[in-house]
Amino acid sequence: MEISAALVGELREKTGAGMMDCKKALLESAGDMEKAVDYLRQKGLALASRKEGRAAAEGLVGSYIHGGGKIGVLVEINCETDFVARTPEFQNLLNDVAMQIAAANPRYIRREDVPEDELEREHRIYHQQAIESGKPEKLVGKIVDGKMERFYSEVCLLEQEFIKDPDRQVGDLIKDAVSRLGENVQVKRFTRYHIGEGVPR
Repeated sequence: MEISAALVGELREKTGAGMMDCKKALLESAGDMEKAVDYLRQKGLALASRKEGRAAAEGLVGSYIHGGGKIGVLVEINCETDFVARTPEFQNLLNDVAMQIAAANPRYIRREDVPEDELEREHRIYHQQAIESGKPEKLVGKIVDGKMERFYSEVCLLEQEFIKDPDRQVGDLIKDAVSRLGENVQVKRFTRYHIGEGVPR
């Protein structure tokens, strides 16, 4: 059966579970919202949103060097206890996120981090492109919205497709870690270095 994006979004809002997990739950429950919530609770995936408000002051800084030393990444991921930070699962997450940053070159962690003036510039460009392409005025808004979503998925780490599993976003990876580790887990900050970047050739 076909599961609408709106239904997936509603379940995600209710449970805090990842997008693909919500879609799977709705498919398993034939679109029944309550059964889908129960499915996620049984899998332990609906707990993530409850932990997001808790303080995460522990964690680790991870690094990744790629491409024969041409690209390097430092990333800080926080959790609630040093015990969890030292687990292999947390360290694997740290490594996966560092590799993601090296490969996909995000500029921000989440969409809320994108400066307002940059959003306005992108919106203005996409609006002009849609008009110049000759699309009907009633479609311009939808086209611009679609391009803005694609923009977020390119520049925001948590909205990027995970390089090891393109069916999932990096944000889903973090939510899954919260569910399994039982603590709030947050990407705090990152820096990506690329040899020669910004240097005139």
